[in-house]
Amino acid sequence: MAEESVGTVLLAGAANLAIAIAKVVAGLLSGSTALLAEAAHSIADTMNQAFLLTALHRSRKPADARHPFGYGMERYFWSLLAAVGILVLGAGFSIAEGLRSLIDPEPIASLGLIYTVLAVSAIFEGTSWLRAVRQVRREARKKGVPPLEHLRNAEPAVKTVAFEDTAALIGLLIAAVGVTLAVVTGQHLWDGAASIGIGVLLIVVAFTLGRDNKAMLIGRALPDDVQQRIRAIINGTAGIESVLELLSLRLAPDQVLVVATVDLADMQTTGAAIEQLAERVDLEVRQHYPMVRHLYLDPTPGISPDPSSRR
Repeated sequence: MAEESVGTVLLAGAANLAIAIAKVVAGLLSGSTALLAEAAHSIADTMNQAFLLTALHRSRKPADARHPFGYGMERYFWSLLAAVGILVLGAGFSIAEGLRSLIDPEPIASLGLIYTVLAVSAIFEGTSWLRAVRQVRREARKKGVPPLEHLRNAEPAVKTVAFEDTAALIGLLIAAVGVTLAVVTGQHLWDGAASIGIGVLLIVVAFTLGRDNKAMLIGRALPDDVQQRIRAIINGTAGIESVLELLSLRLAPDQVLVVATVDLADMQTTGAAIEQLAERVDLEVRQHYPMVRHLYLDPTPGISPDPSSRR
């Protein structure tokens, strides 16, 4: 999955770099604020691909004494920086340029050049978007979950590319509408309004990605239904009376830590038998959920309810 993610990020980065150069040139020649806003958007996306490639590379470092559970969280950190880049560079420039254009609107020239760049950009962005969508669908199909549900917990690099490319396609549409309205109505403020609209769109994308990556960095558990199924697997293992508590933590998109406090059927069980029981539980859980890389059992006697507390 990591190799496929690298390919997805590289394709998105190459497309964004080529598009950014074309938009800057066309924006300066035509005087279109919306096109310059889209150029800033593409430049931010290009910079973000470097962050995502760094995330994929550094997260592969093996576990060591200082980081016994590995470096999987690096993916969320660098993806968070990518979200900040979208907000500061993309949204900030777009809104600032839009406001400047509203205060001092300028006529738009080279309309044919603008539409050509927008059309070519749509082809490049659409190609990158299709690759990201196909990867998400393929991974969702393997896990047997809906694509949108999988996207919420997908590899941060792929998730960021999918969000960025979706926003890019919507931004191109906003730019095209703004430029067209400005030319048709003769009111050049539409161009500035489109630039502000692109900035607002990028704020939404940056906030969504930032919120999700922040949650992962703080520590997010597995979905409730997955936890219930893991609990059922452990409960169904011979020698375990019940699961008193189950805790989970995502260390990376494909790495999860699970700690289960269990009540053994016979607390007189020998140490060797407990080791064998833990091994059986570990193999059974991993068979159904390979992303569970670390599973720890904490044998604890169950506490019977106090009859005097009943009313």
